Amino acid sequence: MKTIGVYNSKGGVGKTATAVNLAYLAAEEGNRTLVWDLDPQAAATYYFRVRPKVKGGGKALVKGKREIDAAVKGTDFRNLDLLPADFSFRNMDLVLEDAKKPTKQLARLLKPLSEEYDYTFLDCPPSISLVSENIFRASDAILVPMIPTTLSARSLGQLMEFLEDHVQLERLPVMPLFTMVDRRKRLHLELMEQLRVQYPGIFGTPIPYASEVERMGVHRMPLPAYASSNAATRAYRALWDEVKRGLTG
Repeated sequence: MKTIGVYNSKGGVGKTATAVNLAYLAAEEGNRTLVWDLDPQAAATYYFRVRPKVKGGGKALVKGKREIDAAVKGTDFRNLDLLPADFSFRNMDLVLEDAKKPTKQLARLLKPLSEEYDYTFLDCPPSISLVSENIFRASDAILVPMIPTTLSARSLGQLMEFLEDHVQLERLPVMPLFTMVDRRKRLHLELMEQLRVQYPGIFGTPIPYASEVERMGVHRMPLPAYASSNAATRAYRALWDEVKRGLTG
């Protein structure tokens, strides 16, 4: 099983859309795929039309009072399951802090699922916290969606510094990508050019700003499921090809 954390400490950069759409494309290819929604806002859970409720909340999972596979829900899409979030996840840092080996709890919870799934996508809350450190330690790679703006780029630099300061994480593959790109904006074009020089590992496929992506909340499903020929869908497909190459390279 390959575990992919979709992370940025800045909110509103397209993390959930990236996780949901890439997971859908992975499942479409026949891969057994799981999305774990770790954000208490539960946007991924909403997109998949699943009730945002985990019996006993995140505390029950971490404390072993509820088996993780019992919390997994099916979606409307073949090969694609969801581990939903609920509002109790806002206290996940406190729950993890009370556990033994607090930075390795998510990896421990995922281990029993390693034979059941080919890919797991972790939809991460926007913070640098104990939850995010758990995500880093549980992941085989971190996808970092970012809008080509100064503040969004700054968050990538902060992530790289954090990983470099932790010996066990300094070799974790980081895969940045551009989202919500508006080619009519000169600043977007300039920053994309600058950041590709600063971070040569940025994926070549940018996800364009598109109103159809915003309509995921209206349709409550992944973009390729209702707009298969949309330009943003084509971009996500190209991005998924890049991600697969990055995971095997």
